[in-house]
Amino acid sequence: MTINYVLRDFQYPMDYSAVVKLWEIAGPGIHLGRSDTPDEIEKKLSRDPDLFLVAEHNGKIIGSVIGGYDGRRGMMYHLAVDADYRRLGVGENLVKELESRLKSKGCVRYYLLVTKDNRQAIDFYEKRGFIHLDELQAYAKDLI
Repeated sequence: MTINYVLRDFQYPMDYSAVVKLWEIAGPGIHLGRSDTPDEIEKKLSRDPDLFLVAEHNGKIIGSVIGGYDGRRGMMYHLAVDADYRRLGVGENLVKELESRLKSKGCVRYYLLVTKDNRQAIDFYEKRGFIHLDELQAYAKDLI
């Protein structure tokens, strides 16, 4: 099955509710937190709005991905595709478009975080050339 959909930049505030709903139902891999509030999303968009993408089919947001670039390395966050639209190339195309945009900014490497129990996501990324970095451990520290 194929569907016609468009990839486009996320538009705030119009897309916010639909994207958060998508993240909430996406499955075990997306954990919503303080960085996903409207204020934090606005901050993200003030830095690089062209790295927050959505896939839209007949007016419905069916996928999203957030990218970030600090001038040295990139990151991918919250890749999500509605369960009814998986295995149709939506996630693949979101990743390809994000990679193209990161490359155009001069990014040579980017990272993503995957929960250990999210086998479906791990398989998806490994099939697309991502490698597990055994030598790294992820750490976080809240500043506020």
